[in-house]
Amino acid sequence: MVWKHKKVLVFGAGKSGIRACELLIKEGVQPIIYDGNSKLSKQEILNKLCEPKQVEVILGEFPERMIAELSLVIVSPGVPCDLPVVKKFKEFGLAVLGEIELAYQLGKKKMLAITGTNGKTTTTTLLGQIMRSYYQEVYVVGNIGTPYSEVVLEQTENAITVIEISSFQLETIDTFHPKISAITNITEDHLNRHHTMEEYIRVKKMIVKNQTEEDVCVLNYENDILREFGKDIRPKVIYFSSRRVLEQGIYLENGEIKISNGKIIISVVRTNDLKILGIHNFENVMVAIAIAKDLGVPLNSIRKSICNFTGVAHRIEYVTEKNGVKYYNDSKGTNPAAAIKGIQAMNRPIVLIGGGFDKESSYAEWINSFDGKVKDLVLIGQSREKIAKSAIACGFPEEHILFCKNLEEAVKTCAEKAKRGDTVLLSPACASWGQFDNYEQRGDKFKEYVKWI
Repeated sequence: MVWKHKKVLVFGAGKSGIRACELLIKEGVQPIIYDGNSKLSKQEILNKLCEPKQVEVILGEFPERMIAELSLVIVSPGVPCDLPVVKKFKEFGLAVLGEIELAYQLGKKKMLAITGTNGKTTTTTLLGQIMRSYYQEVYVVGNIGTPYSEVVLEQTENAITVIEISSFQLETIDTFHPKISAITNITEDHLNRHHTMEEYIRVKKMIVKNQTEEDVCVLNYENDILREFGKDIRPKVIYFSSRRVLEQGIYLENGEIKISNGKIIISVVRTNDLKILGIHNFENVMVAIAIAKDLGVPLNSIRKSICNFTGVAHRIEYVTEKNGVKYYNDSKGTNPAAAIKGIQAMNRPIVLIGGGFDKESSYAEWINSFDGKVKDLVLIGQSREKIAKSAIACGFPEEHILFCKNLEEAVKTCAEKAKRGDTVLLSPACASWGQFDNYEQRGDKFKEYVKWI
């Protein structure tokens, strides 16, 4: 490694930062952990490390005099690249790379990378399950929860890495080169971070930055942005569609997922045989099938894995039924487009919990998707007033909008409002920050509160 025995700054003291730091130590690098939050405890950060004696921790404002001592900066996904301190690093000529890029440069094994505004976690999880049914050494990492840097040194030359990669992670790649990439869809999200839709789209497209003509990219034909994008990129494009028959590609027709190479059409599976519901999930299945088939997994093995797949936690997750009311946890619906999928998947009247941290999203399309199915809208978090105004403007009855101070109160309110035959759905259309550390914690708390009622 070119940075061996040199000082490398790891910006961010969360899980990705800690794992990147430990990877650097193993490679003979002197890491410094930096976090702008001065309220953090240096000792608690050091306690997370296997070899804390080799690490210096800096909190608060970064001393400019130290920048000249650095050889590289590794940023965690939660660190915006337009922060003044990050700009200062770049002005000094320092490379600013992400944890994903660091691990990739040390590994460079066979990579399958999935991004998209929605569906990437379900698709990544399913693809990992398919790969493990056929290949011996498979790792599922990235935005899904396990940092790539945590496992990269364990991998042999035969390893297959399935990686969920977010726009925050794509911002800081350099040489990252997946053999097969996929973009499930692109809709408005994270504008508080990327500021404009144009920038968000640009970053998402970076997944193909280093791919060649020998590689593959799987794209959603029904997403206008991606359909156009696929016309002018280096890797071979495989389109998927849930709305039309494709002459070449993978598509949904009359309840069957089919593959066509332009000459032969193969029926892979009937959607009635799947355990996961909704058009959005059928799209996720198509992405996983396309990638697995291109990598040589036999259709019988693919079919068995997808038919056994039960979905992921916090994504339209059935919780329980009480007094004839069904409860669903869709905490992973962290933006309006994802939350629309939650509404579409329900076939009963809905008492809906929405709101949280506002990512500068527009909520009109989400509210219009209620289509008479939502009886009551129970709102929490920073965004509740904004959502309420949008709901009223869209014609949703003001008397059916309720404000609650927190999620626990919201669950109790929903239990009071819901009647036998209804569904209580947590599908917030917002991030969890402010009241929760992440959407997983929010979903777990929802399930806990539901048990108490």
